[in-house]
Amino acid sequence: MSDGTDADYLAYVHGRMATLRRWAYLLSGDTHQADDLVQETLTTVYSRWHRVSRADNIDGYVHRILVRTFLNERRRGWWKVRLFGDATPEQQSGSVNVEERQVLRAALTRITPSQQAVLVLRFLCDQSVADTAQALGVSEGTVKSQTKHALTAMRRILGERMPNLTLEVSR
Repeated sequence: MSDGTDADYLAYVHGRMATLRRWAYLLSGDTHQADDLVQETLTTVYSRWHRVSRADNIDGYVHRILVRTFLNERRRGWWKVRLFGDATPEQQSGSVNVEERQVLRAALTRITPSQQAVLVLRFLCDQSVADTAQALGVSEGTVKSQTKHALTAMRRILGERMPNLTLEVSR
C-alpha cells in the first residue's frame, strides 16, 4: 500500500505499463486503440489515485477500470492518438503464428464486447474466474456463462478451424 503521492503513482505506472498495454491490446486488437485505452485508464487512475492507492488490490482496481473503459469505448467509439512506438505487445513477446492470430482476432470482433472481454481476460491474460468477475464487476456465474456462450459463438464462427486454433496464440 502506498501513501497516495504522485511519486507512488508514477512508480506504479512505470511498473505496470507493459501489462496494461498488453491487456488493452488483447481486448481491442489494435495498437492505437490500446494506446487510447491505457491513456484513458491512467488518467482515471490518476484522478482517483488517493483512493486507488489505498485499495487492497491496486492491480485489480486498475484492471477493472481498463476493462470498463474498453467496454464503454466499444459502445461509443474512440479516437486515435499515438502514444507508443510501432512494436505491438505480441511482437515484443516473441514469434506467434500470424495467420492464426489474424483469424482469431477477426473471430473475436464478431462476438459481443463482454464476451470478448471474458475470453481475453480468461485465456489470454490468464485470469481466474474470480479475477475476471472482479475486473468486469459481475458475478463468477456470469463469467462462466459468458465464457460458455463466447466459446460456442467462436466455434460457430470458426467452424472446422476451431480445433486448430488456441486462445493462447498471442502469448
